Amino acid sequence: MTGADGWLLDALRGLALVEHELLVFAAFWFTVGLIDELGLDLAYLWLRLSRRARTMRLAAGYGTDRLTGPVAVMIPAFREAAVIGTTISHALNAWPQQELRLYIGCYRNDPETLTAAMTAAARDARVRLVMHGAAGPTTKADCLNRLYRALCDDEVRQERRFRAVVLHDAEDMVHPAALQAIDAALGAVDFVQLPVRPGLLPQSRWVAGHYADEFTESHAKALVVRSALGASLPAAGVGCGFARAALARLAERRRSAGEVDAGPFAPECLTEDYELGLLLSAEGRGSAFLRMRDADGNLVATSSYFPARLDQAVRQKTRWIRGIALQGWERLGWSIQPVELWMALRDRRGPLTALVLVAAYLLLLIDAVLLAGEAWTGQALFVPLSIPAQAMVALSLIGLGWRLSARVLFTSREYGLAQGLLAVARVPVGNVIAIMAARRAVLAYLRSLGGAEVVWDKTEHAAHPAAKSLAEVRA
Repeated sequence: MTGADGWLLDALRGLALVEHELLVFAAFWFTVGLIDELGLDLAYLWLRLSRRARTMRLAAGYGTDRLTGPVAVMIPAFREAAVIGTTISHALNAWPQQELRLYIGCYRNDPETLTAAMTAAARDARVRLVMHGAAGPTTKADCLNRLYRALCDDEVRQERRFRAVVLHDAEDMVHPAALQAIDAALGAVDFVQLPVRPGLLPQSRWVAGHYADEFTESHAKALVVRSALGASLPAAGVGCGFARAALARLAERRRSAGEVDAGPFAPECLTEDYELGLLLSAEGRGSAFLRMRDADGNLVATSSYFPARLDQAVRQKTRWIRGIALQGWERLGWSIQPVELWMALRDRRGPLTALVLVAAYLLLLIDAVLLAGEAWTGQALFVPLSIPAQAMVALSLIGLGWRLSARVLFTSREYGLAQGLLAVARVPVGNVIAIMAARRAVLAYLRSLGGAEVVWDKTEHAAHPAAKSLAEVRA
């Protein structure tokens, strides 16, 4: 070989060593992930076979009965003029109970959202618009605390205490049976979570569509297992209800810690709902995950359109990873109870998962270069794998097939076979978003350690899944 050819061959052999180490690294963590997912799948199958994971079927007309007491629904909103009116109108139509009160949080520098909310509220006395004194956005938890203070003021003025508080976002479409179901369940527990069912956007079947795949499997399997095993449940921030007394306990605890005018929500936390659910699950009367279908077979869940663009999805998942994986580790620590430790590891694996995915995709690129190098040089370049490494690679491939099959099954059951097959093609999209979001989350968290302010890096919404049904009602 010439000098140039010898240099290239040396470079390829060096690249082969890198490929070997990346392969072992990725295969090891994929095998660990397979064991994790297999444990969850076996638990789910056992629950299904033992009929402990049955989805309840509600009778026709369920959801229109009186509530057992006043219920407040809190909806923080900033720059949501396009959807907040539809959310309010649909909720008022879906939930006719007079015990309902909608608390809508707006900001003084966002008159468009305030105007849209006022128009939708019309003269319905069940709506309470609350103005935040600060310029928005602050944080979602800070806005919720402002709504909580308004609720407390109303309780003193009206000499009547609310029984429960339900959280929703400005873009949510609620199910008619949801409020009564939450109200009934809070008779036994302090925190209730209903499933989230993302709406499908025809113009964004890849980015927005991957949320449907992930939430469907998580809320049809993972949370079902988590609840059955007695592990703490995270709140999704929508479709979740809390006993009023439980929120009062948390608020008092924060005031005792020296926070003036403290509410139950942690304004310094980006995923205050997640943290709140875990705290209430671990104390008092605990929590419950409710999975039900109405008389028509529709899932009793919260529906909304998730981000349709890549940059929006990355921003949203950045907030989730930073709040759950990084702030959660810092703020909540670790439990020594096996099931709680297992679930905490699952919740906080986002940055590690992203690193392993980067290694896997880099591995594919290097393998392509090495295959081309072998064809050009006529020499074997790949470093032989040990028997344990070969076993891990085989298990990783089996695990990939298993995971894709599960994704198709769960998505097909909720959205139909066509979407189930698309779910396989959407996996790389979800992986790219996870990698980009994890990088941003780690960098943002490091900046916060240096004193950077935590802000509500929220996603604005332009479409609402209930818009068509409301137009039909008005017609």
